[in-house]
Order: sequence, then structure tokens, then C-alpha cells
Amino acid sequence: MRVIGGTLKKRRLHPLRGQEIRPTTDYLRESIFNIVANRVEDAVVLDLFAGTGSLGIEALSRGAASAVFVDSQVQSIRSLAKNISTCGLEGKSTILRQDILRGLGFLRALDRAFDLVFIDPPYNKGFAERTMQLLDRSACVAQGGSVVVEHSTREPLPDKVGPFERIDHRQKGKTVVSFFESVL
Repeated sequence: MRVIGGTLKKRRLHPLRGQEIRPTTDYLRESIFNIVANRVEDAVVLDLFAGTGSLGIEALSRGAASAVFVDSQVQSIRSLAKNISTCGLEGKSTILRQDILRGLGFLRALDRAFDLVFIDPPYNKGFAERTMQLLDRSACVAQGGSVVVEHSTREPLPDKVGPFERIDHRQKGKTVVSFFESVL
């Protein structure tokens, strides 16, 4: 696994190991960033279910102003911290160990509006739509902000969740990436 583009292009990222780990492939990450390219520069990014942090780190490499990484697993937090340190992104990164499914109210304390949000939860557990609903309740996405959700084909998302309307989606095998925009 490596950074695909930007100032950190080709930088290797430390992987996570385990049966339930499903990192976003380089190919899929490149596809995602080709679609959101015009939204990354100077963006405030939120990476939920961050794992290794590959999506948020990719955004920082491509010019995002800052990123908040959230995951509940100790193994993920360790890998994430190592990747941020290896890439020299400590000054632009915040790592939070939180159970996302208990709510995102903790984000209010950061006093930030996120321009670009990545959601990459475990597949087929109903976490994708639930996380979007929690994101809506947290009121932390900027007007016109983008939400990118990676999910299974067996776990379809509605075209609208709260203020978020799907503007595009792409399928790669058994994975769907849905692109939403905050319209309220």
C-alpha cells in the first residue's frame, strides 16, 4: 500500500493485518481521488473508520489543509500513528480513538466544519448508512461538503440521507463508492 499522488507520492504505508481488515486498494483510491480532485485543495478532511489512514493521508498529500482520523481499534490507531509519523503529517493530523457508532458528538469539540468526509466501515453490517445518519446529527459537514462512502454491493445506500444527496457512484467488483454532497 502506498500514497498514489501529491507531495507524498509513492510513500509506503504500513498495512494492518487481520481477517476483517479490508484496506482500500491503490486502484480504488486513485479512482476516488480522480472524482473528488477539485474538492481536496485546502479541505478540512474527516476520515471515519480510518484504519491505516490511507484516504486521509492521500488527501493531505494532495493539498488538504488538515485531517481528523477516527477509529475505535487500537491496532488501527497504532498503524495510523505510524503512517502519519512516517509521512511527516503530525502538524496537519488529529487522531481520535472513538466508537463511531455511539455517535459523532465528540466532533463538535473540534469546532470544525469538514469539507470532505471519508466513510469506510466494515462491510455488510449496516454501518455505512448509520454513520451517515450520525454525521447528519453531528452537523459538522460544511455547506456543500462532500461525503465519500465505500460500501458493499450487498449493502445499498439510499440516494438521500438527511442533507446528503448522492451525486455519483462507482462500482468496482463487490465494492461501491458513493459520492454524496451536503445540500442543506
